Amino acid sequence: MSNLFISFDPSTIFYMSLNWLSAMIGLLIIPPMFWLIPSRMQFLWINIIMILHKEFKILLNNSTIKSKGSTLMFISLFSLMMFNNFLSLFPYIFTSTSHMIMTFSLALPLWLSFMIYGWTNNLTHMLAHLVPQGTPNILMPFMVCIETISNIIRPMTLTIRLSANMIAGHLLLTLLGNTGPSMSMLMLLMLLIIQILLLILESAVAIIQSYVFSILSTLYSSETN
Repeated sequence: MSNLFISFDPSTIFYMSLNWLSAMIGLLIIPPMFWLIPSRMQFLWINIIMILHKEFKILLNNSTIKSKGSTLMFISLFSLMMFNNFLSLFPYIFTSTSHMIMTFSLALPLWLSFMIYGWTNNLTHMLAHLVPQGTPNILMPFMVCIETISNIIRPMTLTIRLSANMIAGHLLLTLLGNTGPSMSMLMLLMLLIIQILLLILESAVAIIQSYVFSILSTLYSSETN
């Protein structure tokens, strides 16, 4: 089973974890001329950013974060996640987003900053969030405990959701790839078609999980007002 998880091992030769530098490889593969010369890819990427900007702006409309660059942080978070998820689908590129240390280091500071800001500046509003509207008086103590626990585990849910989805897809592709040498030509052709379909599915998962991570972070920030 050690060979199955070798693609998730960040250590390289001499125990140097240089594989973590793959998180910044997006800055290297995109040439500076991409942003200067108009192209179809640039037009597509700008449209994606504008769609995300409109969605995040709607969620933050009732929040205390009302500056013009309020959505930039969450769009940058989406871009970082999506680039890393996509690059991990290529051979011999380390999957940094499959490690909880990577995703947790992004989720925890965001959640902490939202909580500190909310409890410091909007104490009454944060306390009101612990008891949903219409809760019977007898259930209020239990609802406070449930809402408190659900609030505390938010960084872990963000972390585990992204890591588990990336690990599951990569393990499935690895398991199918390891069975190839023992198959006949016809079965090998069918396996290749299944692998291609799974790769398309994993590409969709890479986008969806990046969007879910950033949209939930946006929702958590809007709740602090």
